[in-house]
Amino acid sequence: MWSGEELDLDAYLARIGYSGELAPDLRTLRALHRAHVTAIPFENLDVALGRRIPLDLKSVQAKLVGRRRGGYCYEQNSLFAAALERIGFEVAGRGARNRSRGDALTPITHALLVVTIDGEQWLADAGFGWQGPLEPIPLVDGARVEQDGWVFGIVAEAEGVHLLRSLRPEGWVGLYSFAPNAVYPVDFELMNHYSSSHPNSRFVGQVVALRPGSEVRRALVRTGLTSVGVDGTTEERTVGPDELVATLAELFGIELDAEGVAGLVRLHSAEI
Repeated sequence: MWSGEELDLDAYLARIGYSGELAPDLRTLRALHRAHVTAIPFENLDVALGRRIPLDLKSVQAKLVGRRRGGYCYEQNSLFAAALERIGFEVAGRGARNRSRGDALTPITHALLVVTIDGEQWLADAGFGWQGPLEPIPLVDGARVEQDGWVFGIVAEAEGVHLLRSLRPEGWVGLYSFAPNAVYPVDFELMNHYSSSHPNSRFVGQVVALRPGSEVRRALVRTGLTSVGVDGTTEERTVGPDELVATLAELFGIELDAEGVAGLVRLHSAEI
């Protein structure tokens, strides 16, 4: 399903800095999930530059592993699913509606994974950026987990829909909701087409780089850099064109080629 047989597993494990044992169990899933989201940043820079975003495993692996770039949810979770499948996990895709921006009905544009271990389902998502979990979350109504001080929960809604939410100083905030029906790589392709080309997509025409962390989570959207501490403290500042490349490298671990640097600086300059 996820082309796991085509994955260079050793190269992937080296990319995420994982050298532990491999088995289709919860311990391994937790360790791989944390290693992946810590090592590979969420970013849309190719979308911002108007480039095509291929989702075949060869292309995704070449970008995220070979060139040590990041990617957004379809790329991240396609790669993660291939690795899990190669190790022997039972992996299924899901499509979600983003709920982090309020109660407006949004289209199904986020891709995540559900992993089944010993008959129990776990939400696994390496591609939700700075607001996402560091480790998998049990897909059970009322589940509440703390990950390095960041608290996440699952709530069941009507028609089998589950809501992933995060506990903030102001209370619970919804992140995204998803139905139990499986989605497949071909569905990732359709969502990817919308997110990378539709004028209403928040990824088109602007820089987005996101990174979760144990102590601080960071988001660069257009020219605004936001840093949120585990205690809820928030810092915001503007990133100018002369700071963009260094900010992407130092805070998000994103290294660009000369063509990418020139294109993003032009785009960023237009936003100031």
